[in-house]
Amino acid sequence: MEKEQLFALLDDFKIETPSWGYADTGTRFGKFLQPAAAGTIDEKLADAGIVHRYTGCCPTVAVHVLWDFSMGVDATATAKVAQNHGVRIGAINPNLFQDQVYKFGSVTSPDERAQSHAHRHVTDSIHIAKAVGSNVLSLWFADGTNYPGQDDIVTRKQRMHGALRQWHDAMPQDMLMMVEYKPFEPAFYHTDIADWGMAYIFAKDAGPNAKVLVDSGHHYQAQNIEQIVAWLLDEQMLGGFHFNDRKYADDDLTLGSIDPYAVFRIFHEIRNAAEWRNCDVSQIAYMVDQSHNLKPKIEAMIQTVTTAQEMFAKACLVDRDKLRDAQARIDVVDSETCLRNAFFTDVRPLLGEWRKRHNIDPDPLKAYRASGYQQRIAKEREAARAARGGNAGSAYA
Repeated sequence: MEKEQLFALLDDFKIETPSWGYADTGTRFGKFLQPAAAGTIDEKLADAGIVHRYTGCCPTVAVHVLWDFSMGVDATATAKVAQNHGVRIGAINPNLFQDQVYKFGSVTSPDERAQSHAHRHVTDSIHIAKAVGSNVLSLWFADGTNYPGQDDIVTRKQRMHGALRQWHDAMPQDMLMMVEYKPFEPAFYHTDIADWGMAYIFAKDAGPNAKVLVDSGHHYQAQNIEQIVAWLLDEQMLGGFHFNDRKYADDDLTLGSIDPYAVFRIFHEIRNAAEWRNCDVSQIAYMVDQSHNLKPKIEAMIQTVTTAQEMFAKACLVDRDKLRDAQARIDVVDSETCLRNAFFTDVRPLLGEWRKRHNIDPDPLKAYRASGYQQRIAKEREAARAARGGNAGSAYA
């Protein structure tokens, strides 16, 4: 691929960062506090704006309704705050797992109060999406059971079908519904949307504006994620990604920290679909979903975003003419070598040149550290927390 072709693809490659990735987060056992962590939606959007300023590829911010919007707050005001920081509100994430009424599930719960509560919340979330100019509704459910016989699996499936259809019909025509899946946690006997096939069936049944959301951490260890991606692309049912990495299960580690080759292979299948099958991949939503417990929030996000750019660029450099020829000859070694050659190419100089063209420092993390932003906001936010009477960071679930 010629350099100018690669730069054009990099121009179009956008990654959405999550508001909750800038706040204090933790594990199931507790929250770990950082002085510079964001405690309000204004602070989260300010930090997201900084990441976009130093990387040039993060123009939107995903928000979590319960964590980022308070009752009675004008959502359009939040959109203006985002604009002031050089970003826009992206995917709207309803919270269907935190309230006590969801103890036995949300829309799949046998408790009609839980079902009604979930319907009201998602309806409110759609209204918020309209107000802030978002066209993405991102749905993840903790729904499931912990013990055999606790509830009827098919009845719960039918409840989910009905809820997704109802919400799909309530969305504006230009809004995308993304249905996420997770094999386990917090439901440990069965999860109502446990894999990509279930998510596919639910999305297909909900309506034409529903697609599947692939979270790179929501898979068993031996799962071939790029095969899932290839299948969903071929079925025109891939909505987007929640990017993170994991060593064991849903660890929410920074992207590529454990297996960068896996990230590369995902992007390779996307480029295959685009270049070999004329698949429109321009609407795929690339989003980050991570819990930065130990790393500084903004540094972790910059590290994640630049890693995603690197793996995407490497995937673009695969010599697909040679690959097709090697596959036609059934030459396994040559075929794999095409991928390995691209993966081991050092694309950092190319990305540095691309950044210079956009008036961005070629080393985003180094430039951010030199800015002193983290030290300044740490002092300001500690003082603000003290004035509010304690820590106000969002919980992570």
